[in-house]
Amino acid sequence: ANMGSEEPVPLHEEFIYCCGAATHVLKCGPWKDLSKDESKNLPRLLFMIIPGNPGLAGYYRTFIKALYCGLNQQYPVWVVSHAGHCKPPSGMEMVEDTDIKELEDVFGLNGQVEHKLNFLKKNVSKDIKLVLIAHSIGCYITLEMMKRASELQVLRSVLLFPTIERMAQSPQGKLMTPLLCKLRYALYMPVFLLSFLPEGVKASLVRFALRGMKTCDESSITTSINLFSVDCIANILYMASQEMMKVVERDSATIKQNLKKLIFYYGTGDSWCPQHYYDEIKMDFPDGDIRLCEKGLRHAFVLDASKEMAAMITDWLQDDLTKL
Repeated sequence: ANMGSEEPVPLHEEFIYCCGAATHVLKCGPWKDLSKDESKNLPRLLFMIIPGNPGLAGYYRTFIKALYCGLNQQYPVWVVSHAGHCKPPSGMEMVEDTDIKELEDVFGLNGQVEHKLNFLKKNVSKDIKLVLIAHSIGCYITLEMMKRASELQVLRSVLLFPTIERMAQSPQGKLMTPLLCKLRYALYMPVFLLSFLPEGVKASLVRFALRGMKTCDESSITTSINLFSVDCIANILYMASQEMMKVVERDSATIKQNLKKLIFYYGTGDSWCPQHYYDEIKMDFPDGDIRLCEKGLRHAFVLDASKEMAAMITDWLQDDLTKL
């Protein structure tokens, strides 16, 4: 497709069941299987993206390609969708048809943490070091993963626009909480009706919704079409309603324990984690690597600033990678 411009980046896509729930995985780089211990050519490092909400892997397509290239194509970069946020391909159900109750409440916030740990356990060899790059609620999930599975070889966790505290009290949270907790079911009907529209019309609606952006990532548009599925929307809103109730206090103990491994990146006009959250965490952890965005990137950076973000991250991690 891109003749002459650049080598096409190897991108492998799969839909799997993890904890019994449909999960979309995008893998950048030639490595498709990292679980085999006997294979000699396992990379030493996996970059794994833990998404925000909606946790659709497709939103991070441009981001993982840019990261992979920025890392000189030396390490695999994977993104794992949240359980049940993707529309599974035809012939695949949202929930695996087994008698085993894989996980209580896999679509809830706690279930999503266990879902990522389970994915790593089943798909990534224990010898591989991890760089976790988390976005929004993914940052809360990542801190929980580090707390629950201290055996994970996490080299670094990069927490982008971290919603790790007082979500319901944030400007956006105040707006969304009543909607998510009381009126969530009222949103299903319009989504259900819109789900019957032809794909082309859905794409036009998405383009219209994102029209304010100067440059909108094409993969964001195709990915957003998932949001016309009632099953996906139900899981996305259910998880969001739990975020409002459960993400209250910042887990300073886990942060303190892992401070040397963490990089925080706060936005300046981020209505999910306002700037005073940044000021406070900076005061509590003066030695932490806690940055404030100077580029005016939006909370949903994947919509229009994936390449910029990827370039910054590769820059931050240069030292870690030289020491490997």
